Amino acid sequence: MGEVVSQFFAIHPETPQSRLVQQAVDIIQSGGVAVYPTDSAYALGCQLGNKKAMERIRRIRALRDDHNFTLVCRDLSELGTYARVDNTAYRLLRHATPGPYTFILEATRDVPKRLVQPKRKTIGLRVPDHPIPQSLLRALDEPLMSATLALPGNDYPMSDPHDIRDQLEHEVDLVIDGGFCGLEPSSVIDLTGSAPLILRRGVGDVSDFEVA
Repeated sequence: MGEVVSQFFAIHPETPQSRLVQQAVDIIQSGGVAVYPTDSAYALGCQLGNKKAMERIRRIRALRDDHNFTLVCRDLSELGTYARVDNTAYRLLRHATPGPYTFILEATRDVPKRLVQPKRKTIGLRVPDHPIPQSLLRALDEPLMSATLALPGNDYPMSDPHDIRDQLEHEVDLVIDGGFCGLEPSSVIDLTGSAPLILRRGVGDVSDFEVA
């Protein structure tokens, strides 16, 4: 495999340029791995179901085989395609999306098997509140397979796009510079049980999910 040299796009964090968004989507659809900003931290993303790109993200992050990737979705209706959502969960999701939360839900058959947590048949899903991923998702017309950009041995995600380019320019196909991002990942909430379970406290108020 020839050495990758990543593209570097400065995309406006409030009014993303549609030409650059489309170029980014072309890279993702041709099997590329992209770094993009979210409403929590920068993330690595690739096309849903692209096994090679997914393995590259696994390598960059040094992830174990049982690591849960997240499907980043446009909105609640898209999320409903990939997860079973009962009325109680739906009410919580309606209040919390879009936002910096990753929800663990029971996966539907539309989710590629390799993305589903094998023992529990669950999937992590997220609807970000950030114009850049939202514009990417609209142009892609399907979710992004994603993982927070935290490199092995680092406690915090990477936040400076220029540092990201310096470290990963031969590992990823695209770095989207949307300005500095936060140092905290999303909060992770498990909605598969009878009551919400907070698995990770990150960005975002989790008081709605705390059981009295």
